[in-house]
Amino acid sequence: MFIGHYAVGFAAKKAAPRTSLGWLVGAALLLDLLWPIFLLLGWEEVRVARGPTPFLNLDFVSYPISHSLATTIGWALAAGGAYWAVTKYRAGAAWIAILVASHWVLDFVTHRPDLPLWPGGPKVGLGLWSSTFLTVAVEEAMLAIGLWIYVVHTSPRDRIGRWGFVGFVVFLLAAYVASLVSPPPPSAGAVPGVALASWLLPLWAGWFDRHRRYLSDEPSPA
Repeated sequence: MFIGHYAVGFAAKKAAPRTSLGWLVGAALLLDLLWPIFLLLGWEEVRVARGPTPFLNLDFVSYPISHSLATTIGWALAAGGAYWAVTKYRAGAAWIAILVASHWVLDFVTHRPDLPLWPGGPKVGLGLWSSTFLTVAVEEAMLAIGLWIYVVHTSPRDRIGRWGFVGFVVFLLAAYVASLVSPPPPSAGAVPGVALASWLLPLWAGWFDRHRRYLSDEPSPA
């Protein structure tokens, strides 16, 4: 799952309008933001393997800290609790936790059985990635719905709010297409460096989101 995670971040803006889209997107991506760090630390492992699924040329050998169900629940509670401690915004804290947990649920649908229920536990996955067509159809539909919800409930204050948002969506779609047609990474060692670039995307989302107004009764975020 790639753009599907962004889709739920966009959609959550309606439920937590005072929370920056940067935090919402970051929460939806949190497991994948942690993953390259744990790869670099040697705590988790990935291999480049041609064709474990038609959709991805990576074999997730071990990622029990970032992507097991048990640790995902822990990350969700920690992220929601930290957000609550800083903001005291209940809806935002709840949705931060939900979005973190949603990552595992969406990965469970798409991955082959490589997601551990707990570190050292059985591995599960429904394997939507075995069909490129179905994966793309599901993710594109999710993104369309998420963007529609976001656009209906916000409007640009200025050019950054308009074109920063448009550029973000265009970049997501271009990156998605590139992930489908690009060759595999040259080595497993190159994977964390590329994955770490994802940290820039929540910052980008937060940037243009500050330049949009919120069509609700709640005040805009700082």
